[in-house]
Amino acid sequence: MIPFKKYLQEVSTYEGGKSVSEVAPKGIKIHKLSSNENPLGASPKVVAAVQKQLQQLSIYPDGTDTRLRTALANFYQNQLSAEQFLTANSGLACIELIVHAFMEQGTNAIYCNPAFGPYHAFPKKIGATAIDIPLIGDNFSLDIPAILAAVNEQTRLIFVTSPNNPTGTHIPKAQLDELITKLPSHVILVIDEVYYQFTDAPDFVRPLPYVLANKNIIGINSFSKAYGLAGLRIGYAYSTPEIASYLRQLRRPFMINSLSFEAAIAALDDNDFIQKTVELVHQEKQFLYQSLDKLDVKYWKTQANFILIEPEMSPLDFERSMLEKGIMVRPVAGFGAPKGVRVTIGTHQSNVAFLEAYKAIKAAAMVEC
Repeated sequence: MIPFKKYLQEVSTYEGGKSVSEVAPKGIKIHKLSSNENPLGASPKVVAAVQKQLQQLSIYPDGTDTRLRTALANFYQNQLSAEQFLTANSGLACIELIVHAFMEQGTNAIYCNPAFGPYHAFPKKIGATAIDIPLIGDNFSLDIPAILAAVNEQTRLIFVTSPNNPTGTHIPKAQLDELITKLPSHVILVIDEVYYQFTDAPDFVRPLPYVLANKNIIGINSFSKAYGLAGLRIGYAYSTPEIASYLRQLRRPFMINSLSFEAAIAALDDNDFIQKTVELVHQEKQFLYQSLDKLDVKYWKTQANFILIEPEMSPLDFERSMLEKGIMVRPVAGFGAPKGVRVTIGTHQSNVAFLEAYKAIKAAAMVEC
């Protein structure tokens, strides 16, 4: 008998959003507002770096990630050393490495739905347990007493996200302070901050100050969102010197291809592009708020580059109706929000198209009634 791992066969796998080619015929105008991609594309500096690197595709990339980690240290104004970073093929890959580094059968991780699916899928893939302590209230707040009550000797990781996907809400500094202060020393708090560039809440806090204070914290980041490099799959994590050194032992040589490697370094050097991206998102966010209010749509104000809405019909019916009008959106039942649909904040043209489609769908539903 083949020794298949039963827990691996039973676990559900996270599925990413579909591409335009998967859902629409070629030549049809589609506004993709389903995957939180940068509506401006990638930085011209990144494009130039990738084009230059195309001439060297027959050459192996750097065997280590030293140049990229040095660029990250410089980006963080050398508050962190290059040795405190872990780079990998996306923030998602960092999460997977962290799970393999600290978990095994018999251990558990805590996550808080609505949340990113891999937080519970990845521990289950190695036979560990994932415990859901749902977010509470209309503001999707951490239930800190419940989280602490769920922690036991087998708990290794707690996953939180700020700003959170799919809700768009953030964790106030006071809440993070309380949680971190009360966690036992054998538990590591993983803070996914891949949308941090878009935040403007005065009480938002990044993992960085806690890492600098030598707390058991790992920050997760990605080049897929604000940097517009989703197609190149590159991300990074940072932590204390002790934790980061341990994590890097899992990293294989030549992990990052040369195009992604050079693109990430170039992206870190273009703050103007990030600023332009953030300004667009903030401007269009206000436009969408005003328009959704007029349409009487239930939604949550966001600290990210997407908005969670609750349409008047089932999310799947809404998704199909939107797609018929050339708009891709993302139902997020798989994230623990069964009534929710996530809508990326796009260009003004895309946002207008989304709103016009919403108006038409709502009008048609009223006629049917």
